[in-house]
Amino acid sequence: MLKTVEKNDDMYARARRRMVDTQIVQRGIRDRRVIEAMLTVPRHLFVEEGLRDQAYNDYPLPIGERQTISQPYIVALMTEALTLSGVEKVLEIGTGSGYQTTVLSLLAGRVCSVERIPALASRARKILDGLDCSNVVIKIGDGTLGWAEEAPFDAIVVTAASPDVPETYIEQLTPGGRLIIPVGGVYEQVLTRITKTERGIRRENMGGCRFVRLVGKYGWVSE
Repeated sequence: MLKTVEKNDDMYARARRRMVDTQIVQRGIRDRRVIEAMLTVPRHLFVEEGLRDQAYNDYPLPIGERQTISQPYIVALMTEALTLSGVEKVLEIGTGSGYQTTVLSLLAGRVCSVERIPALASRARKILDGLDCSNVVIKIGDGTLGWAEEAPFDAIVVTAASPDVPETYIEQLTPGGRLIIPVGGVYEQVLTRITKTERGIRRENMGGCRFVRLVGKYGWVSE
């Protein structure tokens, strides 16, 4: 349960309800735990104060450092695709604002998040601490390397686009583990779910998407 941050959150609570009803449930998200998490997490805290009136709208928003907070539906879609039960260890690549991280913290046992930009990691950590997200650890580094010291993971979610699937992620998944990652070119990608099985990996196309680039040794060289 997240810590209550504001005494008068009625306006934002109503905005969250509208967001979930119109952007998430109507588009086919059915996992009740995901829906409840999206209703609970105060998305407005993860954007700049001047953008808070847009926090629950149906589009991504800038968070500084040429990065964005993802569209609410995409957050819900990627989270639902992980099929979390509440006990898993999850690796998140790209902490960003910390919004997706917080959603995951309500649905998994432990969340390990990697962010390459120190300023974003620091800001996200401050918000997470304010919300009492005690099951989240954040590391600054090259996200394409995963987090070998914390591996293996039951699920991995990548919030930036890669030209291909880094083998490090497959290696760090448990048998039966799920990986959600946008794969493709600079301007258009396919949201891809990979399941690690005894016979190899199974790939599923979850539709078109557009993310910022995954920068690192096994991603893009630069933005």
